[in-house]
Amino acid sequence: MKVKCLNSSSLKTRDSIKKAFALLINEKKDLTKITVKALVAKAGITRSTFYTHYTSLEEVAKEYETEAIDLLCNENLLLETKEDIINYFNNIIKCLKENESTYKLLISTNDSLFFLEKLKRIASEKIYNALKNFNSNPYLELDVSFFMSGICTEIIKYFREYNHYTLDELLLNIQKWFKEIFP
Repeated sequence: MKVKCLNSSSLKTRDSIKKAFALLINEKKDLTKITVKALVAKAGITRSTFYTHYTSLEEVAKEYETEAIDLLCNENLLLETKEDIINYFNNIIKCLKENESTYKLLISTNDSLFFLEKLKRIASEKIYNALKNFNSNPYLELDVSFFMSGICTEIIKYFREYNHYTLDELLLNIQKWFKEIFP
């Protein structure tokens, strides 16, 4: 992030840049097909204004992903019981629903795999650290990894409209799978 002082004008400009970026990602489906020229035209700003706030398009993408992951992963949330973990999944699905258009843009692109890998890694670590306190399964880490990979795959399929179920139906299945895999 280049701008040190984030006053209301700077925040509005950055928001405008991110909204234009999201629209272009939705249109182009690939970060490599987006240009700064197209972004500044869509955002209604000058090229120099863009470079005042960001060094590159990749920096905009990274900030977008970081904000999304921060929303989903909530680093301050403590998971101490299985019920806490179930509530964690409830919160993730709630966040996906509340920010559905943002996540649809992020996940519908060919560049989304890095975002989902990061999300899967953070969530898996959080869940594994919670479960290892009351689960002696020697393959717990593998089970958590498998479980989270399945959830991420289903999230991709949902946002890319490859299936017909809702996020609420996905949540019900996550809860069911969790109870079966981690009794």
